[in-house]
Amino acid sequence: MTAPVDSSPLNIVILTTEAVPFAKTGGLADVCGSLPQQLAQRGHKVTVIMPAFRQVFSAGQTIEPTEHNVSVAIAGKTVNARLLKSHLPGDQCEVLLIDQPSYYDREQLYGDAQGDFWDNCERFTFFCRAALSAIDTLDSPPDVVHCNDWQTGLIPAYIANRFESHPWMDHVATIMTIHNMAYQGQFWHWDMLLNGLGWDQFTPDKMEFYGHLNLLKTGLVFADSITTVSQRYAEEIQQPEFGCGLDGVLRNRHQVLSGIVNGVDYQIWDPATDEHLDAHYGIDDWKAGKRANRSALRQEMGLEDNPEIPLIGLIGRLADQKGWDLVTEMMNNWLGEGSPVQWVVLGTGDHRYHQTLSDLASRYSKRLAVHLGFSDRLAHRIEAASDMFLMPSRYEPCGLNQLYSLRYGTVPIVNPTGGLSDTVTDANEETVRLQTATGFHMSHYNARSLGETLDRAVTTYRENPGVWDQIVATGMQQDWSWQQSATRYEQIYLETIDRLHGAAVG
Repeated sequence: MTAPVDSSPLNIVILTTEAVPFAKTGGLADVCGSLPQQLAQRGHKVTVIMPAFRQVFSAGQTIEPTEHNVSVAIAGKTVNARLLKSHLPGDQCEVLLIDQPSYYDREQLYGDAQGDFWDNCERFTFFCRAALSAIDTLDSPPDVVHCNDWQTGLIPAYIANRFESHPWMDHVATIMTIHNMAYQGQFWHWDMLLNGLGWDQFTPDKMEFYGHLNLLKTGLVFADSITTVSQRYAEEIQQPEFGCGLDGVLRNRHQVLSGIVNGVDYQIWDPATDEHLDAHYGIDDWKAGKRANRSALRQEMGLEDNPEIPLIGLIGRLADQKGWDLVTEMMNNWLGEGSPVQWVVLGTGDHRYHQTLSDLASRYSKRLAVHLGFSDRLAHRIEAASDMFLMPSRYEPCGLNQLYSLRYGTVPIVNPTGGLSDTVTDANEETVRLQTATGFHMSHYNARSLGETLDRAVTTYRENPGVWDQIVATGMQQDWSWQQSATRYEQIYLETIDRLHGAAVG
């Protein structure tokens, strides 16, 4: 166990709707599955509270009843829920589950093919209010309540307003983490009646947003500190282009806003031990390891096994936000018999990209392999086999695949936005000389720049193998572990507590 930076361990409650291995739709689940365990290893007591979605019961984890139930008066009725408990792997972190089947026993977490569930505001207002009662059952009052995304945005407002006078509210620090500004939890104004806070809170400086109730804004206004998932993204969301209408709120609170890059679980993402690979490797034998994995993946995906041709990997959601409009426009010029590269794509998303990629893969079957869907096994194999990894995202709060790529010796080619800017150092004359380069940055967000950057990377690969080897080695030595991220969160917790105590004394 690593000693915390302060001698007194903290009691930390983390509120989330997703946590690996219980429920996942995106990166939020990875954060809330890994961060609590790292904090616990540093000596803190950490409790995760989340809804008992249908996914939770099919995740294969041991779930037990507790002696506690919770009741919430909401929407003109009293709604009851069971409080269940489980643990994150390793058993250091307890997970409390709010079990209310009419809200959470559904195929998906937030919506279906028709869109978001019509009662999402009620579902997550109930979760927040039930979570307050769940915190009441803890052996010790929390020092920190750490909220994640709009679904938990009411919690800082409840605590700031001493809602229902829970005794632990007087001495707790609240943290609000933004994982993606685009998802804000906006609802019609009459949904204010669900939360019990009163219409005096429905004002432009608090919960109101152009006539609507905005739950992310609520959390940002009332939280004691705000974090997001990279320093560059923390800067970007204070500007209109990336702030999604809340840039003014964030500029107003910039003094308590920090960026902390999400960590990587190197027990899962390590080419030296990865169970999905044909050949394990490390920094001393990466060339042989990648050669073996590349050959195996090409055979599996039906690509020509030519060791002279570099392989480019792409994994993720097929959407404009991820730069697929640029990729498909540029890719036509990089396919065909004379193409200097091969491509392997894993993902699902917009139907038009499904169709375009399927058509291209059928025409250029020896140069482009496409798997429409998701496979964790294939994701690991692509990272290990690829020479380069393409991430031309329009915006990217943090991004994880570029971090996996660095560890696997796969050179990232990125649009330097958000976390991509923070974690990938462009290969230019100075960084190559200093041996700090780890990838390649686009200069502009358009297909021409993407093509030019890819050409720059391929030229380096072919004509400057010594430089390429140094870029790979530098990337593989980067430490983007959760230990680093947890240390930063711990600092934010302690700074926030000190600031609140100082204000109370003053």
